[in-house]
Amino acid sequence: MTRAKRLLVLAFAALVAAAVAAFAVARASGADPVTAAGTRYTVTVTAARDTIDVRVDRGAADTVTIAAVMPAMGHAMPEVTARKAAPGHFVAEGGLFSMDGGWELSVRLTGPAGEETLTLTTLVGD
Repeated sequence: MTRAKRLLVLAFAALVAAAVAAFAVARASGADPVTAAGTRYTVTVTAARDTIDVRVDRGAADTVTIAAVMPAMGHAMPEVTARKAAPGHFVAEGGLFSMDGGWELSVRLTGPAGEETLTLTTLVGD
């Protein structure tokens, strides 16, 4: 292999390694939002290791509670009540998840339209 080809292969390998590293850092540093819709409410939830952010996109919720289950490992976390940060925006903080991985969240909303529980799956990681 000529010197030029070796340099080209090394440059390509470095580019691929940089892209993989950037993807891993992006996945680890920010949770992807997940949307769930019911008959009364629609929510967008972003879950991180110590914070669950709930945006109520449709419906006027007065309270939001969240229960988390990790079906693959048999873990269940106690239900928490999210504090109202602003109209339509609720936040739960603290040690919410016992480990990283796939979690099923049950988001229970109550308000003038009534009560509804929306279920969604999210990936939690540091």
